[in-house]
Amino acid sequence: MNRFVSVALVALMGVSTSGCATVLNGTSQDIAYLSDPEGAVVKISQGQTCVTPCEFSMKRGLDQRVDFELEGYKPEFVYVQSRLGGSTFGNILAGGGIGAVVDGSNGASNRLYPRPVYVRLVPVGSDEEAVLLDEDGDVIGTVAEHNAEVEEDVVDGLESQGLRERTDDN
Repeated sequence: MNRFVSVALVALMGVSTSGCATVLNGTSQDIAYLSDPEGAVVKISQGQTCVTPCEFSMKRGLDQRVDFELEGYKPEFVYVQSRLGGSTFGNILAGGGIGAVVDGSNGASNRLYPRPVYVRLVPVGSDEEAVLLDEDGDVIGTVAEHNAEVEEDVVDGLESQGLRERTDDN
């Protein structure tokens, strides 16, 4: 009987110390990087480089800066924010705080936004602003508006990752 109790306790501890989002979602998320027009060079703050359209599996808990460059178009960058997802609240309701702590520490409870990172680039010499697009190609808003909204949080995240030093002009 003691052996059965020991095995049951070990199993219970394993379940209670793993986060629900970690089990269901993992700690990474596939992110597509797209541009209109296609063919832009993408440089991601974590070191990846590709040509649009492309995709990488990225850590959910890490903020990013994504730079787009295409000859004849203004260079643009987009801040990608790691945002808390709804699974944290499910963890708290279903099993208490242990799962939430596990998911929070490994980033599994977060989602990267925007997703996809889809930018309509602007030709050099144009007065237009670059815009973010959703997966259907519909305009979400300008890149400048998005970056202004999430800049403080993302820059702090990049600094904590050792990927960016704060300057007066950010």
